[in-house]
Amino acid sequence: MNRRLDRRIIGPGDRRSIVKNVREYYQECFEAEKPKFIRVMKAVPADQAGYRPHPRSTSAGDLVWLLASELRDACEVVDRGEVSYVARPAPTVPESVAAYERNAEDFEKQVATLDDARWDRKARFLVDGKVAWETSLGDMLFGFLFDAIHHRGQLSSYLRPMGAKVPPIYGPSADDPGM
Repeated sequence: MNRRLDRRIIGPGDRRSIVKNVREYYQECFEAEKPKFIRVMKAVPADQAGYRPHPRSTSAGDLVWLLASELRDACEVVDRGEVSYVARPAPTVPESVAAYERNAEDFEKQVATLDDARWDRKARFLVDGKVAWETSLGDMLFGFLFDAIHHRGQLSSYLRPMGAKVPPIYGPSADDPGM
C-alpha cells in the first residue's frame, strides 16, 4: 500500500469524508489545545507561583514556565532539527503566560510551513550535549504536545488547593460550567 495513504487519518467531523494526514491532524490538535493551555495558566494566581502540593513536586510557577519554554524548544526543533534542553529560572507567572502566547504564535507559523518531507526528517533532543531522544520531527512534536498536556493536567490539579478556580478544559469544570 502507498506510504502516503498509510499515513492518512480520519479527522473530526464527518468521519467518512474528511481525511487529513498526520501533520494536518497535529496542527489541528495544537490549535484546539492552545486555548486550554492559556486558560489553565492564566488561572494560576501570581502570588501562588511557589505552590507545590509536596516538597518533591514542581512548583506551579515552574510548571507554567515549563509549558512556555517547552513550546520555545518545539519552535527550535522545527527550525533547526534539534534542540538542546537548558533549564532556565522561571520568570513571574504573567511573564511565563505571555511567553507561552508568543511562542504559540511563532510555533503555529512554523508548523504551517512544514511539508511531509520535513515532518518525516530526523530530529534530536539533546541534554548536556548528548542525544537523549532521536526520532522524526513529527513524532517529537507529538511527544512535546503529550508532555505538555500531562503537565497542564498536573498544573490544573494544583489550582483548587491554591485557592484558584479550575477553568473548563475538555468540558465544564465544577468551578466554571461555561465554555
